Amino acid sequence: MRLRQRYLSVLLLAGLIASGAPLAWAASHRDAPLIALDPQANITDVYAFISPEGLNAVVQVRPFSEPGDGPIYDRFADDALYSIHITNPTSGQTVIRYDFEFSDVNPVTPPGLKFPFTILSYGRGGLTNIGPINGLNDPTRNYTQTYTVKKNGVPIGTGTTTPPNIGLRTTPGYNNQDPNSPAFGNARSGARTFAELDIYTQQAIASLTTGEKVFAGSREDGFYADTGGIFDLLDARILDNDGDPNDGRGQDGNGVDGFRGYNVLSYAMQVPINDLNAVPGFPTVGVYASVSRPRLTLRRTNGEPINLGPFVQMNRMGNPLFNEAFVALQDKDKYNRTSPTDDATNFANYAQNPELARLINTVFGTSFPETGRNDLASIYIPDVLRVNTSTGAVPLVGQPNFNRLSAFGGDTTAGLPSGFPNGRRLGDDVVDIALTALAEGTLFGDNVNGNDQVFHQVFPYSATPHAGPQNTNRVVGGRAVELEFVTGSLPATSRVCLEDVTSAADGCIAVGSECVDPVTMAPLPHLHRTIGVQGQAGTFLDPDFAGCGHGVVFLNAFCGKDSIPNCGP
Repeated sequence: MRLRQRYLSVLLLAGLIASGAPLAWAASHRDAPLIALDPQANITDVYAFISPEGLNAVVQVRPFSEPGDGPIYDRFADDALYSIHITNPTSGQTVIRYDFEFSDVNPVTPPGLKFPFTILSYGRGGLTNIGPINGLNDPTRNYTQTYTVKKNGVPIGTGTTTPPNIGLRTTPGYNNQDPNSPAFGNARSGARTFAELDIYTQQAIASLTTGEKVFAGSREDGFYADTGGIFDLLDARILDNDGDPNDGRGQDGNGVDGFRGYNVLSYAMQVPINDLNAVPGFPTVGVYASVSRPRLTLRRTNGEPINLGPFVQMNRMGNPLFNEAFVALQDKDKYNRTSPTDDATNFANYAQNPELARLINTVFGTSFPETGRNDLASIYIPDVLRVNTSTGAVPLVGQPNFNRLSAFGGDTTAGLPSGFPNGRRLGDDVVDIALTALAEGTLFGDNVNGNDQVFHQVFPYSATPHAGPQNTNRVVGGRAVELEFVTGSLPATSRVCLEDVTSAADGCIAVGSECVDPVTMAPLPHLHRTIGVQGQAGTFLDPDFAGCGHGVVFLNAFCGKDSIPNCGP
């Protein structure tokens, strides 16, 4: 088995280098000292992949956005330039640049702010306009942020951001509205068609004069990983959390997702493939994102700040976590200020001699190569996501043939990886893929095998933002609230969290689980039976569970005094 895995790793890396596709490690929520102090300019993830409509570039910023952080809630910075770069895949030189510039974060007059005489940014837009927001520009939406998009410096269109998910009473269109459903008040996600998207997202998708589609607004954080365990000198829980060290390294599941329950801000673009013909290296193109701010900001005691001078790049990202897990502390801020065209001079050494390999070898007693990694340098330098646009549409999470491990899980399109590192799809387990490549083909991961929210299968792809009152990143009042989705079939013996759980003196007792429609959350006519055991997470043993078909498994854990092991925050 090891020989087969090593052979697959060699083939995969060779194919990626030949096709110009990159490899990465994970997201980049806190990659450098200075950008960690500027969350609104901090890029968390970049995704780039092919759909029937063209090339999709999805950028997420503002890490660890608390869903219930009112009354202001997170907004795009009005003095920042949020950019998507389409580049030469070999040199990293930008060929097409799209810039998003957002309106005032603190307006006092319409259209930015309808009613300044209230504490509410959302839910009251006038003396009597009090109530739920039922559309993107409803009278009850007080604060509204808009944006302009430029292509290589030329304005090509405008858009309006979606509101945050305040909760069922204020933004009902985001959430399950059935009081008899266990998911009542939780965000609805997993749209398979445009018509299944919530009303705010539908109305926020804008078409530009040059043929692209764009979106900007609040979304769920699509990255998943046990970064707490990884950065605690590689806590052993990332490899084994069920007491059996022989069942795979980091493949047990039920790991600790450090990003569960958080939202982000996202801006996204869909570009027709024909618009990319002039990019050197086509049909392969490079993609990265950057955020810039004005060179000087003058703060005043009697008014808003004044910005002066040209924009200066504050943050960039292509392959996620290259800066965070490869570049040393002395150069992290330098990386964010520079261009991919300078990566060969500035940062090639970090790819060729990865410190992460040394750390893994020291902690786990492995012997992965620590130096001379020209294979990694060929992938990371320059640091842009490379996407082969000739493959046609790739399968997305929730669709047939999708596998979170991309090519390592047999998920290929036109002979190339369907996902990471041939671009990157939402749902790709980039931590496990990258660790497996570093381990020369031996499957290696962190026991976190999926996101806490189901992704949309249509533009803008990022999942519906979590609702403020239904915060799921911590236990509140002794009750663990968890909403998870598993798309498609669930194999026999899969470990799952449980739906209805009542407290008991020694833990929790499982009541049942059922299949539900991913959009309406209505039960599907298949089964409803007890699957768990007292005091622990259940193990489902019925292979008939595959009868859920295209639906999802709705898993919701309610615990009393004691939370379920491996099944909660």
